[in-house]
Amino acid sequence: MPKPIHEASDIPVQSSIRRRAVMDTARELGLLGGENGRIGGRIRRDLVAAAKKKSGIASDTELLEYALAKVALEDDFGTKLVRRKGRIARDIDLEL
Repeated sequence: MPKPIHEASDIPVQSSIRRRAVMDTARELGLLGGENGRIGGRIRRDLVAAAKKKSGIASDTELLEYALAKVALEDDFGTKLVRRKGRIARDIDLEL
């Protein structure tokens, strides 16, 4: 069972709800199953501190898991919308 996400008292409720939704979706898609792996890297301390403060996550592992889940689940709505430019007939009536 996954460890609970630690929340700071000064983190807005909306941020906590959003974080929970990301992790629940990642879990439902099977992204949080299987064996744990290990990654390593050098990350600026100020960046980690700011991300922890904003997210309310205290653990480095949970922070990395959340950040990776956000990237993995990120949609490309904006890109798809821009690609549709010019594909709707100009004479279509969009007024109600």
